Amino acid sequence: MTVMKRILLIMLCSVFALSMTYAQEVKKSTKETVVFYVKNMECANCVKKIEKNIAFEKGVTDLKCDLPAKIVTVTYNKDKTTDAKLIDAFKKIGYDAERKTETNKSSKS
Repeated sequence: MTVMKRILLIMLCSVFALSMTYAQEVKKSTKETVVFYVKNMECANCVKKIEKNIAFEKGVTDLKCDLPAKIVTVTYNKDKTTDAKLIDAFKKIGYDAERKTETNKSSKS
């Protein structure tokens, strides 16, 4: 292999590696974590039902339930879903969810 071909191969590999790194950074930036207050989440069966259904909604990458606080923390890809779609998904399985913000955090906890 000639020196010129080696240099070209190294350059192509570098460009590929940089583009992969950029793609990963773009993917990271499209994720959002939101906390929902679920008023009628009252037992372990409620948690199981939420985990079984909401975790598999399009775009959801992580889900954690806190039964005593009645909150569900959802991490999702903003390109694939929205808070409103997730709230609708909660409604479909019989739960009233609302996005928990700093202002309603103390009144709902």
